Amino acid sequence: MTQEIEILQFLHYNPEASRADIASALSSVSSPATLKRLIAEAVRNGYIEVVGRGPATRYRLTPQAHVTMELNLDTYFDKDQDERQVQTMFNFDLINDVLPKVDLFTDAELETLDEAQRLFRQHLSEMSELEYRKEMERLGIDLSWKSSQIEGNTYSLLETERLLKEKQTAGGKTKEEAFMLLNHKDALDFILDVPDYLQDLSVGRIEEIHALLTKELGVERNIRHRRVGITGTNYMPLDNEFQIREALEDTVRLVNGKTNVFEKALLVLVLLSYIQAFTDGNKRTARIVSNGILIAHGYCPISFRTVDSIDYKKAMLMFYEQNNIAAFKRIFIDQFLFAVRTYF
Repeated sequence: MTQEIEILQFLHYNPEASRADIASALSSVSSPATLKRLIAEAVRNGYIEVVGRGPATRYRLTPQAHVTMELNLDTYFDKDQDERQVQTMFNFDLINDVLPKVDLFTDAELETLDEAQRLFRQHLSEMSELEYRKEMERLGIDLSWKSSQIEGNTYSLLETERLLKEKQTAGGKTKEEAFMLLNHKDALDFILDVPDYLQDLSVGRIEEIHALLTKELGVERNIRHRRVGITGTNYMPLDNEFQIREALEDTVRLVNGKTNVFEKALLVLVLLSYIQAFTDGNKRTARIVSNGILIAHGYCPISFRTVDSIDYKKAMLMFYEQNNIAAFKRIFIDQFLFAVRTYF
C-alpha cells in the first residue's frame, strides 16, 4: 500500500486529524517535508480538505474521496461486526448533500462502460425483435436465479430455468423459493412490456416493482413502519415511515437529476438497499429497478450471474457502514461488461 493510500484510509476513519496524527499512523516513517508534500498533492487532487490554520490545522477527506476511494475489504471484514468502526445510524446528509457533489465513476471507467454500451447497441441493431426477447429471457433466468440466491434461495440455475420455462418446481424446495423466482420473471416481463416505465423514477413505481417481487410471500406491500435489523452489521436503517418516505423521495430526486445512466443505475442499487424501505425484498427491488432504468434508457441490463454472494454482501455492508461505494462499483462495472459479452 502506498503512503498516499495509507493517508487517505487513515483520514476515512479519523476525520479532522492533524499532520502529527497522520504521521503516527503510517507504517513507514516519512520526513515532515515528504508528508507535507503528500498531503498537499492530495489537496490539489481533490481528495483532502484543509480545516483551520496554523497549529490548529486539521485534514479530512472530501466527499469525493470518502465515497469513492478504495478501502481494503479483507482487513475490514477480518474484524467482527462489533469491533468495526462504523456509522451505525442512517446518514441524512448522504443523499442530499454528499452524493450530489460526487462523480461516481472516473473518466477511464466511463470510457470503458461507454465503449461496452456502444458494442451492445451495435449488436442490438443486428438482432430481430424475437432474437432480442430470447436473449432477454436468457438474461432474465440468470438474474432471477442470482438475485434470489443472494437472498438465500437454494434453487440451482438449471432448476430455475425449468421453473421459469416449464413452471416445474424442484423437489425438496419450499413454495416460497419458487414464488420468489417466478416473481422476478413477472417483474422483468412487466418492465420489458413497458420499457419506459422507469425512464423517470418515482416512489410509486418503486413500490409497484416491490409488490410484484413479493407476491405470495407474506411481505407487507407498503413502506414499513417498524424497526428492522440487518444480519452481519450494526448499521440500523431508519424506523420512522415518514423519514423513510422522505429518504425515498430524496433518492428519486437525486436519480432523476443525474444525466449519466450508469450513475442512475448504480445509485438505485445502493440507496434502495441502504434505506431498506420495506420489511423485506429491498435488495431484490433495487436490482430490478436498477435494471429497469438501464432498459428504459436503451442500455444493457445486468444479470449479476458471476457475482459471489458473499462479495456482493460485503460490498453492500461497506456502503451501509462507511458510505463507500468503491467495492460495489467494481461489481457493477464487471457485471455490465460481462452482460454485454455474454448475452448480446
